[in-house]
Amino acid sequence: MTPLGLPPEQGRWIFIALGLAINLALGSIYAWSAFLEPVSGHFRALGEPVSASGALLPFSLFLVAFAVAMPISGGYIDRWGPRSMALLGGFLTGMGWLLASFATSPLLLALSFGVIGGTGVGITYGVPVTLAARWFPDRRGAALGLTLLGFGISALLTGSIAGFLLGMYGVIPTFRIFGVAFIVLIPLLALPLSLPPAGWRPAGWDPAPGMAGLPVPWECTRGEMVRTPAFYGLWVCFFIACAAGLMAVSIAVPVGMEAAGLESGVASIMVAFFAIFNGGGRPVFGALTDRLNPRNTAMLSFGLITLGSLLLWRVPTPATYILAFALLWGSQGAWPAIAPTSTAAFFGTRDYPRCYGVVYLAYGAGALAGPMLAGSIRTATGSYIGVFPWVAVLAASGIGISYWLMRPPEHPAGRQNGTGWGITSGLGRSGMYRRLRFASLWIFGFLVKLR
Repeated sequence: MTPLGLPPEQGRWIFIALGLAINLALGSIYAWSAFLEPVSGHFRALGEPVSASGALLPFSLFLVAFAVAMPISGGYIDRWGPRSMALLGGFLTGMGWLLASFATSPLLLALSFGVIGGTGVGITYGVPVTLAARWFPDRRGAALGLTLLGFGISALLTGSIAGFLLGMYGVIPTFRIFGVAFIVLIPLLALPLSLPPAGWRPAGWDPAPGMAGLPVPWECTRGEMVRTPAFYGLWVCFFIACAAGLMAVSIAVPVGMEAAGLESGVASIMVAFFAIFNGGGRPVFGALTDRLNPRNTAMLSFGLITLGSLLLWRVPTPATYILAFALLWGSQGAWPAIAPTSTAAFFGTRDYPRCYGVVYLAYGAGALAGPMLAGSIRTATGSYIGVFPWVAVLAASGIGISYWLMRPPEHPAGRQNGTGWGITSGLGRSGMYRRLRFASLWIFGFLVKLR
């Protein structure tokens, strides 16, 4: 059941180490800012000029394909097993990078790297997340945070490797080297993976009471989850956090060059430094979610994003660039831990791969909106600094929406007369739906204004 024949309570930690290593490979997308200038220069040499938005399109499509593949493939983790799904996803991830080296236009790059590579990451990503949630019901936030630490700090490793390879060989050989490495490494790491038996609990663990005073979650299906206001509250907050965070994270290198006057190589090194905060945000905020509850942790992360954005917007200096991006990367890294922990805390783990797959669509929507809006603002204003007041506005709205909506749904034992799932603690149905409608209309209006 666990590698090396260890007792489950000890052997389950091997799955965390394997998941962290797999996520180190999957998180290489966060090094994309190091590829921006080399990719643009490559296509200019081919007579295919690329705008700021066009250079970010592969990054955005990668994250969208990543998010879409999660709910589609999630149900197959139980059916086919984590090993088979990680083998398939690892192969597609590597093929996306490898095929990118043959792209002769920005569109082909977006389709190969973005769609194929992103789909592979989406299939693979759900595997270590599901293992952490199932093997660690007693410390779910911390386990998920440690597993996802690899995704966050990946830019520290892959960004440094990419910078070296880009300088030594150029962008096309770098794509090929990454592709071959991922095709070999991810399947090897996937071989020992397995799920615990249904209903498994660590010896001596009592599941009551719930997380940080929350009621003990009930085990619901994906269909039941999407009929609760709690799901929509979590989804909207995850979208806002990803859109705001990725607006900033995706332009770290050019902002360093523009606002702080750094050379391209130094700015790329800073991305590796910021990755420490992005990775560290996962276990830190995962543990905070266990202790403070999802709503309070979400409000804290939005507050830090707001602070970092305003700081860089009003005082764009090298010192504030470092401080602001440390806050931004750390807080953006919080949500890959807050969202899966909240999903399990609110809805249980009975149908967890499919439930979290739907929640993760918010990441894809934010990934599409955030970087593309950043590129559009840069094109319209001529400066990346103009992005940050909009990041602050989004994050500030997230504070209010998380306070209103990120509340655990009523336990099914409290339902009467078959009225269904969905009254959130402390709020009536009509009041909750009015607030959900307000949040949705606000996001739609914000996106229309920035078109």
